[in-house]
Amino acid sequence: MGAPCHSRARKKSGGDTGPPFPFHPCPAMRACMSFDLYVFDLDGTLVDTAPDLAASLNHALQSMGRRPVPVESVRHMVGHGARKLLEHGLAATGEVSEELVEAGVQPFLTYYAANIAAGSRPFPGVEAALDRLAGQGARLAICTNKPEALARSLVAKLGWHSRFSALLGADSRPWRKPDPRHLTDTIAEAGGGRTLFVGDSRTDADTAHAAGVPLLLVSFGYSSEPVTELGAGTVIDHYDAFEEAVRVIQSKFTAASAPSPA
Repeated sequence: MGAPCHSRARKKSGGDTGPPFPFHPCPAMRACMSFDLYVFDLDGTLVDTAPDLAASLNHALQSMGRRPVPVESVRHMVGHGARKLLEHGLAATGEVSEELVEAGVQPFLTYYAANIAAGSRPFPGVEAALDRLAGQGARLAICTNKPEALARSLVAKLGWHSRFSALLGADSRPWRKPDPRHLTDTIAEAGGGRTLFVGDSRTDADTAHAAGVPLLLVSFGYSSEPVTELGAGTVIDHYDAFEEAVRVIQSKFTAASAPSPA
């Protein structure tokens, strides 16, 4: 895949102001929305979960006599599971060992399960974009490295339980992202079809590339490196730019599949 093309979104000062569901797209928008299925990562892509992950990490750290870690620091520690998050938190506050990580797992998970949506919120424009996709007839799914029970709990607390055709978490299969089978199994579970994967990190990018699935990345997630360097079809700064990004990606695939001149 060539150098990424970047769709830059207009920032909104308020929350979602998109049209109410169901949304009836104009013919031009219907033509551009040519994917049957949109598979999303969860943390850092659909939902800003950093406040609750940070609170849970700090609860575990403080139970071991450690100082808390700022939320902004936690944003770049997220995405590889509770143990890796605890490892990063311990490293930021002192000594790290397998024993300390293991000691922090249960306090972290217990606190997080009880407070999973205390501060977590959808990113601006997410719900309006999901409404537009559903109104156009597309199916939606989630492929996340969060344990499935926690992912389903978060989705339910956000009132999203009926939005998604499939949700596969870190423990739904013997494999997880960046193994491409995590994504391809999610696609199969959701009914298959032409698919776009939406994520925020190298893990998501590696998964999509290995699965041969077109990729859109968001710039406001939890990546520890510039997402513009991860080979996405396009990158957005706000979900207001989602339809434009889909058009960009679709035009690339249309051009790539066009017959060469004789």
